[in-house]
Amino acid sequence: MTGFGDTTSPEPSLGRYPATRLRRPRRHAWSRRMVAEASLSPSDLIWPLFVHDGDAAIDIPTMPGVQRLPIGGVVEAARRAVDLGIPAIALFPVTDPALKTDDGREAVREDNLICRTLSAVRDAGLDLGLITDVALDPYTAHGHDGLLDADGYVVNDATVEVLCRQAVNQAKAGCQVVAPSDMMDGRVGLIRAALDAARFEDVLIMSYAAKYASAFYGPFRDAVGSSGALRGDKRTYQMDPANGGEALREVAMDVAEGADWVIVKPGLPYLDVCARVKAALGVPTFAYQVSGEYAMLAMAAAAGALDRRAAVMESLLAFKRGGCDGVWTYFAPEAAGWLASGEG
Repeated sequence: MTGFGDTTSPEPSLGRYPATRLRRPRRHAWSRRMVAEASLSPSDLIWPLFVHDGDAAIDIPTMPGVQRLPIGGVVEAARRAVDLGIPAIALFPVTDPALKTDDGREAVREDNLICRTLSAVRDAGLDLGLITDVALDPYTAHGHDGLLDADGYVVNDATVEVLCRQAVNQAKAGCQVVAPSDMMDGRVGLIRAALDAARFEDVLIMSYAAKYASAFYGPFRDAVGSSGALRGDKRTYQMDPANGGEALREVAMDVAEGADWVIVKPGLPYLDVCARVKAALGVPTFAYQVSGEYAMLAMAAAAGALDRRAAVMESLLAFKRGGCDGVWTYFAPEAAGWLASGEG
């Protein structure tokens, strides 16, 4: 048995039993807090919200507890976010199917749903960050993030031209952050140039730099009404779940093109990617705890298989431990409330 004073091992040691007992600092709650390596606060959270052009909130069955909100409901949620200390919300539109076209032209209309929602929240005078999604899938009849050629392939450069117009349109309506989620090559640099040319130099780009072709997006597509419309899949532009090193290249390219912050999506299944991105590049890195992750935890808790608060807070803390600066999560208001009450 190896003990204190044994110097036969060639490997360096930070202490040995019995002189070193790593359980000692775990004995008390106060001592655990003193040496915690990661911490979570409401300012680490971004709250994604779904907005629809109706008068009442609508439940989303595959995301129990999450709703499609009318514009007025988004304004109320924004006020709640400020009260809870959540620094930003991210908006996703539920577009009327009658407005969806193959070219997604609704994305660039100046009074579309997102633009009207941005204006309403801005008019409320809240000290709150507004993040908008830059992609065409909420607006296309085929459900893809870009334009299709005659063979059904998502074309890159023509799509980016529309994304630039979409980003400028959202900036005019009052967003402070645009978040390109399309995964087209070169779009960050061209969006940056388009924003700057339109005198929106201060609008940040929060790029979905490593967005995977994941099975965890299903409930989100239900929420925005694109699941039934999608023709085929998105594997020709979203990343292969098998690849980690490729994510570093994607992030490095986006940063070189002008991304201020980057996102890894989904979250927990790609926590290794979050850690690698932060360690390799040191840029502000966020994870998106996506709809499928939310649904699994919410439904497991509803079935009595998990303690909702404990499981949610553990999952969010894992992102901070993995190097993330913040987390997009549908649990944001609950988590912020638990933290405020000391239950976090």
